[in-house]
Amino acid sequence: METYANALLYAIPFFVGLVLIEILYGYFVKNQKHNVMDTVSSLSSGLTNIIKDSLGLALVLVSYPFLLKYLALYEIKATWAVWLVAFIAIDFAGYWNHRLSHHVNLFWNQHVIHHSSEEFNLACALRQSISNVVGYFAILLIPAAILGVPNEVIAVLGPLHLFAQFWYHTQHIGKMGWLEYIIVTPSQHRVHHAINPEYIDKNLGQILCVWDRMFGTFQEELDEVPPQYGVLKPASTWNPIIINFQHFWRLCVDAWRTKSWWDKLRIWFMPTGWRPKDVAAKYPISKIEDVYNFKKYQPKASNALKGYTIFQLLSCTALMLFMFYNYSEIGFNNLLIYAAFVFVGIYGYTTLMDRKNYAVYIEVFRGIAGLILMYVTGGWFGIADFMPFGDYLVAIYFVVSILGGIYFSKYETKERLISSF
Repeated sequence: METYANALLYAIPFFVGLVLIEILYGYFVKNQKHNVMDTVSSLSSGLTNIIKDSLGLALVLVSYPFLLKYLALYEIKATWAVWLVAFIAIDFAGYWNHRLSHHVNLFWNQHVIHHSSEEFNLACALRQSISNVVGYFAILLIPAAILGVPNEVIAVLGPLHLFAQFWYHTQHIGKMGWLEYIIVTPSQHRVHHAINPEYIDKNLGQILCVWDRMFGTFQEELDEVPPQYGVLKPASTWNPIIINFQHFWRLCVDAWRTKSWWDKLRIWFMPTGWRPKDVAAKYPISKIEDVYNFKKYQPKASNALKGYTIFQLLSCTALMLFMFYNYSEIGFNNLLIYAAFVFVGIYGYTTLMDRKNYAVYIEVFRGIAGLILMYVTGGWFGIADFMPFGDYLVAIYFVVSILGGIYFSKYETKERLISSF
């Protein structure tokens, strides 16, 4: 995990830099595909996923080394051919994992966050799950284990395979000629994120598009059908932590409400969106019917609030980067406390973005708790050893969070807000 954390010290600035380049490009060509609140929400979601993964907070049902030990029929070395076989195996497994996430109620919960943005840009690529708390992906790598692909090869290619899915989340790149027949392109992935009836559950490939063509899930982007983005049951919140568990909560409520014991059991494994008949009739859930004429989630926000949320995003990112930089010295138990402060921070300022009245209590509680922790422990997890005034900066940050939470919750009234740009 420490190696993964060290790698993120370089990966995070790289991805954020590309998002900024896309924003600047959209500004200069007068074709902006970002809005402030949505992009902050997307990047905040990325922070939660990175922290969760770096701490290894998941129950792994079966590991790849275990499968390799008991299923391998061959013992092969890490030649270039093995790397190729491993890449194909990972991409094949990724296709079926992606397909399960789109077609099974329970698995959709861990993927819905990625589709929740009503925009399509590089930032939305970073909307990754924290609700995937049970690790089963290794099961889909059984073919690689049988062929004896070394664990070291899978461990290196896995993150690279994930990072390589970032670039095609953009509307600024058109169709790419003959590459459209080999790899997943921005055009194909725009189709995948679209909620148009023609596009739903299509283009599930991750790097290679051959699986979609082979298994009947491929759909070309049509000029006469411009993609519309989001999910048919809109998230209606900027809070990525809430979005991660919305669908699961709906499943829990439906399972509780239905009178059929059979439905209580099967709801989890039925097709995505399936609900018991008695519950669906009594408790209908609104869905987008006309994908070309629905109101996007866009609560009014002043420029001051937008600036404040950007400040909070940058501050949480800085705190997280220090956590990775000082990973081993902080220690696992303290890492959990540290991560909790960042998580609560993200929950607090995104709740403030939603204009929820209780946001002030979250921000004030976190700020006071942070100051008390610093007083009791004598600083912020050793930051003073790396930055002379680090403790003072963190303390100032907590004070600003307290004051910001109070101001935007109590004094910036809705009547004074202007529409988001």
